[in-house]
Amino acid sequence: MVRNNVVVGLVFFIFFVISLLTNILGPLVPDIIDGFQLSLALAGFLPFSFFIAYGVMSIPAGILLEKFSEKPLLVASFVLASAGALLFALMPVFSVALLSLFSIGVGMAVLQVAINPLLRTAGGEEHFAFFSVLGQLVFGLASFLSPWIYSYLVRNLKATTGADNPLIASLRSVVPANLPWVSLYWVFAVVSILMVVILALFRLPKVELKEDEKTGAKETYLQLFKNRTVILFFIGIFAYVGTEQGIANWISEFLRRYHGLPPEVDGAQAVAWFWGLMTVGCAIGLVLLKLFDSRWVLIGASVLAVATLSAALFGPMSVSKLAFPALGFCASVMWSIVFSLALNSVERHQGSFSGILCTGIIGGAIVPLLIGWLGDLVGLRYGMMILYITLGYLLSVGIWARPLITNETIWSKRRQEAIKV
Repeated sequence: MVRNNVVVGLVFFIFFVISLLTNILGPLVPDIIDGFQLSLALAGFLPFSFFIAYGVMSIPAGILLEKFSEKPLLVASFVLASAGALLFALMPVFSVALLSLFSIGVGMAVLQVAINPLLRTAGGEEHFAFFSVLGQLVFGLASFLSPWIYSYLVRNLKATTGADNPLIASLRSVVPANLPWVSLYWVFAVVSILMVVILALFRLPKVELKEDEKTGAKETYLQLFKNRTVILFFIGIFAYVGTEQGIANWISEFLRRYHGLPPEVDGAQAVAWFWGLMTVGCAIGLVLLKLFDSRWVLIGASVLAVATLSAALFGPMSVSKLAFPALGFCASVMWSIVFSLALNSVERHQGSFSGILCTGIIGGAIVPLLIGWLGDLVGLRYGMMILYITLGYLLSVGIWARPLITNETIWSKRRQEAIKV
């Protein structure tokens, strides 16, 4: 199969846009709380509305992918995202925000399912692992940049002196003066519409789904749900995404509430570096997984995350500002390790199992909501202590997981070579 570098580049750009739209919510939370006069519990419904879409759509998206080709799904996903972003940009009220986030979330969930087979086909199977890692680095780069975009737009729209550049002048004419962060949704709408146009003009290669990319029959899911290992790993993915989003969505509000730091400056920077250090951690994690069993890497990362979370929640401002971003580094390897341990723990139906695991992304909906609810009752600091439970579960995965195939390390490879000799 001939490699199509142009389509590979397009897929990377889609990764970038998905991340841009998915991980911007954290820096916005304090502004949304102020703009709509929300309690912490109501603010928790924002990530809930977005990530519940992943839980609802992960398995149906796989079924749609088998019925239709990638291009219609990609176009439809960005149409949904642009409609959701434009709806809220035109009607910036809380109820519309929830509907908008759900619409964008559905679009992003379908995109996540559709682009990996496309990347495998366009880049060639022999390069798929490399391009997948590169795609995650692009994803991380967008997550790092999105809070800076928020900071730039809000700070310039709040400024009352100096001449506006064309972008700020255009946004100032359509964005309510008391809600400058709504400007991001105009940006999202324009970017999503641009993606619809680009995809409509592109000719994409025909994709043949591999067995581990197919969803499987209803009976297969029923059989898997009876498997205790499947349920335990589903909870593992739930715990990881809940941890990731529970941190990212409440960093900025925590720093404002307990340390008086402005969300559009220090809060945005902390969230940006959370994602930035997660990307750095992924690169270092690749090295660690060549040296150690993935279960030990997961245990070490979980213990380090618990210690870092404690510093973030109970340390002084100078420590908290550093510890929250450092949690991104601690969590960087968790998703890939839990997911790979899960798939390597069953003999068949990996495609259907992947769909079940992706449904566990609803952890990103439930955990931030629980933190907000507890935050109203006992304070945000103690509400975020629920993350000790999710991190504790992730640590336990490294203890009880018994994969059929373990990751190859340089030591295991040498042992195998010695046995052959």
